[in-house]
Amino acid sequence: MIRRLALPPSFAVLALIALVFVVPGLAGHDPWKTFDVITIEITHQMQLSGDWLVPQVAREPWLVDPPLYPWVALGFANALGWAVAFHEAVRLASGAFLLGALGLLYLAARQWTAQEGEKQERRAAGASAVLLLIGSVGLMVHAHEAVDDLASLTAACGAFAALPLAARRPRAAGAAFGAALGAAFLSTGFVVPLALAAAVLLAHLVCDPWRTRRGAAFLAVAALVALAIGASWPLALWLRSPQLFGDWWALTARLRGGFLHNLGYFVVLASWFAWPAWPLAAWAAWARRQRWREPRQFVPLAAVVFALLGISLAGPDQDVNAIALLAPLALLAAPVITQLRRGAAAALDWFGVMTFGFFAGLVWLGYVAMLTGVPPRIAHNFAKLAPGFSAHFHLLPFAVALAATLGWLYLVLFSPPAATRGVTRWAAGVALLWASFATLWLPWADYLSSYRPVALQIKSLLPPGATCISRAKLGDAQRAALSYHADIVTRERDPLEPCPLLLTQGSPGREAAAPGPGWTKLADVGRPGDRDERIRLYRRQP
Repeated sequence: MIRRLALPPSFAVLALIALVFVVPGLAGHDPWKTFDVITIEITHQMQLSGDWLVPQVAREPWLVDPPLYPWVALGFANALGWAVAFHEAVRLASGAFLLGALGLLYLAARQWTAQEGEKQERRAAGASAVLLLIGSVGLMVHAHEAVDDLASLTAACGAFAALPLAARRPRAAGAAFGAALGAAFLSTGFVVPLALAAAVLLAHLVCDPWRTRRGAAFLAVAALVALAIGASWPLALWLRSPQLFGDWWALTARLRGGFLHNLGYFVVLASWFAWPAWPLAAWAAWARRQRWREPRQFVPLAAVVFALLGISLAGPDQDVNAIALLAPLALLAAPVITQLRRGAAAALDWFGVMTFGFFAGLVWLGYVAMLTGVPPRIAHNFAKLAPGFSAHFHLLPFAVALAATLGWLYLVLFSPPAATRGVTRWAAGVALLWASFATLWLPWADYLSSYRPVALQIKSLLPPGATCISRAKLGDAQRAALSYHADIVTRERDPLEPCPLLLTQGSPGREAAAPGPGWTKLADVGRPGDRDERIRLYRRQP
């Protein structure tokens, strides 16, 4: 007889779900645009140049974000580059950051609940926070890219993990909280650390347990440590080059997009990106409204508000910026999962099982169609989207996908009715969907998304000894891919100092930035099945 799963899930079961979610997709494919290939190229340039201070894309400074993620990623690449491809080693940093975020969030939810609950409640709160973060729909893809925001997410979870100790050990907790704020700044800039700092500072004004001398000590130590760590890279950059520091500051201080436009974008985005954490967090805020002045309730709620205002003010309207909302939402919702009304808990449970069962079934059906040609209509659709792709059976990906599917079926069939069953089976469903896609469909997706064939084809058509290549309307992701795969480095087109070669980016029906008479087209290439983008190489006639 098969034993039923104990709920809330033990730490070992949580770790297994986390690994099934995190590990597949980190390796086995080339860099994809946009964030993945840019960060991998930055890390690659650090390795080639030995310059860890100034991030570069295609040998040009890239000062959009501070370089904490590339630093850590380069450590993985140097340590493991002998075993896996460089870009795969870089992405292992994403796995490490995400596992660190999950562990720290578990600790934060459990320790904070320890002040008000029994052992079972602490276990349920810690497990629920982890499951809600894994189950956030918008994190599914970005969790497996080389993305700076994952380092910021880990730092935010570390900051939350330090706060339960603020009243008892203010100096140690303040140092840990300040270190987390400094790391968050070195990951993605000001928004996340300012949101967390504002939430905690306001909590010391309105929450009675923190309005003490110990609270002042906590804030003072946190401020000093955060300033020391956060200012380290900008100061080093200024000492290296005041010009580069000025460029970084100008980029950092620039607001991208209107506040109201960005706010509307992120509110709509969060409706699915942060599902199901946000409705559960909203219900938690209402259910515990009488306790809003308790730090456990006030800080994550205030952090969500300040983070939303921060990403809306700073911009741009990119979904990856919404990762800043996920940790405080999960932490806010976690302690009330066990108090959900039976109907709401059953609805979440039923919806998760049906949704992820259906889509995982489609993934398996598509995989069979790619391998066998049956059903023919589905096989035809895959072939139409990726002309020239040929699927092959590989035992290891198949075994991983099968194990994930059987594990999910065990959770569905042998988990007893419990308050945490809905979030457990939801997170397991997200892990199943991603793991099956990242094993069964990954070769097909990589065939569509990789720029390696494009870069190598352009390189093969470059005249021998070509050293000067200008560009026009060539995107940052495309520049990064060309440099990483084929060492093709371009410079901005300058009519006063023209290069004999020109790279442009346009659509299949429109040759954007075509140079006109006197130029010969050498290449017109794109990724298989890409109907929106072509990269063209021109040579000026002598």
